[in-house]
Amino acid sequence: MTTTRQLRTFTSVIKGSFNEFFQRSTSTGISILVVTAIALLWSNSPWQLSYSTLLHQPLEIVFAQLKLNFTFEHFVNDGLMALFFLLVGLEIKREMLVGELSSRKKALLPMIAAVMGMVGPATIYLLFNANTNSARGWGVPVATDIAFALGILALLGDRVPLGLKVFLAALAIVDDLLAVLVIAIFYTASLNIEMLLTAGIITSILFLGNKLRINTIWFYGLLGLALWVTVLFSGIHATIAGVVLALCIPADARIDRVSFFTSARELLDKISRQKKSAEDEGAQYDAIHALEKLSEQVQSPLHRIEHGLGRAVSFGIMPLFALVNAGVIIDPSLITSLMSPVSIGIILGLFIGKQLGITFAVWVSVRLKIAVLPSGVSMVQMYGVSLLCGIGFTMALFVAHLAFLDPRHLDIAKLSIIVGSTISAIVGSLVLRSTLPKPLRT
Repeated sequence: MTTTRQLRTFTSVIKGSFNEFFQRSTSTGISILVVTAIALLWSNSPWQLSYSTLLHQPLEIVFAQLKLNFTFEHFVNDGLMALFFLLVGLEIKREMLVGELSSRKKALLPMIAAVMGMVGPATIYLLFNANTNSARGWGVPVATDIAFALGILALLGDRVPLGLKVFLAALAIVDDLLAVLVIAIFYTASLNIEMLLTAGIITSILFLGNKLRINTIWFYGLLGLALWVTVLFSGIHATIAGVVLALCIPADARIDRVSFFTSARELLDKISRQKKSAEDEGAQYDAIHALEKLSEQVQSPLHRIEHGLGRAVSFGIMPLFALVNAGVIIDPSLITSLMSPVSIGIILGLFIGKQLGITFAVWVSVRLKIAVLPSGVSMVQMYGVSLLCGIGFTMALFVAHLAFLDPRHLDIAKLSIIVGSTISAIVGSLVLRSTLPKPLRT
């Protein structure tokens, strides 16, 4: 009976965070859009040199005898973005436990759509770039930027069926998971076996801590930092440490909410009964401290970390990532390069590949009765969402840095990502606006 109650409590807490996640994602999309515009204006202004100086500003981080040297751009991309991937990993775990990926029936349609939504863009990119030095860029157009996509959907207001929002969020979560696997498998140049084994040992300790129900945040924080350092030197991209750490963080609380409320009432009654003497004041503080401990124990480490990181990542790290990565010096030759195979592959991959892959996957799945459309959602609306999935901004820029070592190709890729994502956003919002129910007039 207690186990059932705990499961219901956990499910209620996790499901209750969907609206917060949705609202945060939409606001993040707007802030990233603003910062992207700033980066483009700054890098093409008379103050362009100051932008370049910021990116190459040296930073040194010291851990005991270990010294890590970064440029500011490198630190954002390899350091701070590990926290972004930690948050992504927590969201993936939450969805797999009690969200839209928690059962075969819920997960099947977004999973199939996400897979085909990556196959489509990769195929189109390789049609233009196979057997060339730029073939490594196939991973650039495959990922969806969940913040931007949900942001566009939010602009359409209450006309959007809940099922459509949930489908897009679930698809984007699976898409993020697949993008992480792509980065780990296909964009690892060489491996340092010693560091990789050390990372494996740290991961084992984290996993054991989970099994032993260690709920102390510092335990996961300190070992997570050690994991990031070892992965940084292992040859695998350092941000993967964030996802691995997320999967090791416990998702259940020490006590259930019924026990919390019972104990909390007793403590509050004890506090209210105390008089204003010095001795009783000390007892009150003891009770308040006990109440604080109870508040921590009723929240799982997953929920506490996700809640604590959410705003910092959404309104700090992601806009900062956009600032250091979206600045492209746009000159006539770069505009001409939009007709190059790299650019065409990325733009068409995002705009055509995503919509073809996702729409085809959904249509076939429904036609063969493998899955059903979400309640109140039409096939045309699913097509509109597939267009929004062509907004690849954040993850696409991230993969571009791994895929293109040539600065010229990287600049072409960045501009192409912006163009392809913009086209997808505009066309997707127009399709959805024309197919969703008209807003009620008051």
